[in-house]
Amino acid sequence: MQSAADLRSLLNRIDHRGYPAYKDTKGTYRFPGYVLSIDHVQGDPFASPSKVSIHVEGKAAAFPSDLYCGKDQRIALQDELTRQFAKKADQFAFQAKGSGKSGMIAVSRCGQEVLERTACRLDPNSGDIILRMEIGFPANGRTINARELEKILFQFVPECVKASLFYKNADAARLRKIIDLAEDQRYIRDQLPKLGLCAFVANGSILPRESGVSSKPMRGAVKFQSPKEQEVTITLPHAGVISGMGIKRGITLIVGGGYHGKSTLLKALETGVYPHVAGDGREYVITDDTAVKIRAEDGRSIKKTDISMFINDLPNGKDTVLFCTEDASGSTSQAANVIESMEAGTSLFLIDEDTSATNFMIRDELMQRVIHREMEPITPFIERIRELYEKQGISTVIVAGSSGAYFHIADTILQMDRYEPKDITGYAKKEAEAFPAISLSQEPARQPDFKRCPIANADLKGNDRIKMKTMGKEAVMINKEMIDLRYVEQIVDSEQVTALGYCMRYAQKHLMNGKKDLRQVIAEMEKVIEKESLDALCESRSSIACMAMPRAQEIFACFDRYRKLKL
Repeated sequence: MQSAADLRSLLNRIDHRGYPAYKDTKGTYRFPGYVLSIDHVQGDPFASPSKVSIHVEGKAAAFPSDLYCGKDQRIALQDELTRQFAKKADQFAFQAKGSGKSGMIAVSRCGQEVLERTACRLDPNSGDIILRMEIGFPANGRTINARELEKILFQFVPECVKASLFYKNADAARLRKIIDLAEDQRYIRDQLPKLGLCAFVANGSILPRESGVSSKPMRGAVKFQSPKEQEVTITLPHAGVISGMGIKRGITLIVGGGYHGKSTLLKALETGVYPHVAGDGREYVITDDTAVKIRAEDGRSIKKTDISMFINDLPNGKDTVLFCTEDASGSTSQAANVIESMEAGTSLFLIDEDTSATNFMIRDELMQRVIHREMEPITPFIERIRELYEKQGISTVIVAGSSGAYFHIADTILQMDRYEPKDITGYAKKEAEAFPAISLSQEPARQPDFKRCPIANADLKGNDRIKMKTMGKEAVMINKEMIDLRYVEQIVDSEQVTALGYCMRYAQKHLMNGKKDLRQVIAEMEKVIEKESLDALCESRSSIACMAMPRAQEIFACFDRYRKLKL
C-alpha cells in the first residue's frame, strides 16, 4: 500500500501526459483515517467513469454495533451512509473541469425503498466500511489534467468521507430513528403470518405518488384510514401502538369507480415487499415479502412451463405440460406468470384487472352457455383461485372495476371511495345473490411440475468477456441478447436490473449443469450472496458493478424471460 503523498507525487509526474497514463494510478493509498483504492481507470474521458472505493476501518468509523447488529439494521445503516455520501458529493460534482465526464463524482442513487447495495458495505463483524463511487478523471481533450484530479482526491473526496462515514460527525439521533424504523418494519413483517394477514397498511399512510415519474408522496393527498371491520392494532418495539388495515389471507377483492384509488392501493402493496424510508408515506405499508404482481405479458418467451393447471387440449395439440413459445398470448403469458411465481415460492398474488387477459381471468355465464366447457381450452383463474389458497396456501388480492363475478368467491370485498376503503363484503354478497354464480370446474387442478433443469450456454460458460448493458428498469442485455423486464413490475431500481444480469452470468458460469432444477440453482446462488454479498457475483474487485439486491422472485422472472435459456 502506498501513501497519499505517493499518489500526489504520481499525479505531478503524469500531468499533461496522454490520458492512458492515468492507468498508473491504479492501486491503494493510505489517507488520514481511511484507505482510497483506485480499482479501475477509464480508458478516455468520454468512457465510463473510473471506479474508486473508500475503506474505513471499524475502529475509525466507530459506529455503535447496535446500529448494525442484524441484517435489517445493517442494510438501513448502509442505505443512510450512501445517501449522506451522495448528498455531500453532489456539492462537488463537476466542480473539477475538463472534457467528457471530467469532474463527475457519483455514488448510487437511492430511491424511496431501502435496498442492500454494492455501493456501501459494512462488515457486521469488524464494523469496517467500504464505499464505492465513480469519478470522471479530468482531462483537457485527451490530455491528463492531474491538478483537477488532485482537487477531487485530496479535497472533495475527503470532505465527503468526513461528513458521512464517521460516527462522530453523524447525526446520532437521526441514525437511531432510522434503525428503530427498520426494526419496527421487520416486527410488522414478522407479525403478518401470526395475525393471519398477508399485508398491513397503517392509518395515516400516504399512498398516492407525486406523479407517474416520481415515487415521492403526493402533497395534500388523502391519508389512508382503515375500515373498522379490517382494523388491526400492533404494538411496535419503538413507535408504540399503531393501527391500520390488515388484509387477511385468502381472497380479497378491491373494487370502486375509476380514479378512486384501487390501483394506487395495489401499487402500494406491490412495493410493500420492500422497506421504505421515513417520510415516504408508505413506511408502514408492509406486504408478504414473497408477493408477486401477476399480469398478462403478450409476446414474452416461455420455456417448458407446466401451464396445464389453466390451459389444456389446445386445437393444435401443443403440449401444455412442457409449454414453449417465443410469442405468448395474453392468456398463456399470464398462466405462465402464475406457475412461475409458484415455482419462485410466492404466498400472495397481486392482480389488476386492467393489466390482465380477460379470458384468463373469467368466462361469464352467457359465454359458458354459448361456448361449452369442452370447447374451451382455458380454465380461467376464477375457477382455480380458491384451490390455490386452500391447497397451495397462496392468497390473492384482485383489483376489479368492471366484472362482479369475483363477488361470489371473495372472502373480503373492499370498495375504494375517494381513496378511502370501505368494507362492503356483506352488501356485495347479498347483491350477488340475485345473479347466477359462474359454474366452476369440479376437477381438481393437476399440480405443476417444476423439474426444469437449465444448461449453461456455451457462449457464456467459461467466458470472461461477457458484455452486459442495463437499460434502466426495462431490460438487461447480455452480449446481444436482451432480457425484457418491463412487465416485472416489482423491480424498483435499475441497479436491481444490473444485479439480475450478473445473477444470470454467475449461474451460467458456475451453477447450470443440467442436473439442478431452477429452484436449486437460484437457492445455491442466494446462499453465495448471503455469505459473500452481491460482490461475489463479480469476477474481481475492479469489476464490481453498482448493484442492488433483487428478490428471488425477480431472479426467477429474469431467468424465465431469457430467450436463450436452455432447459
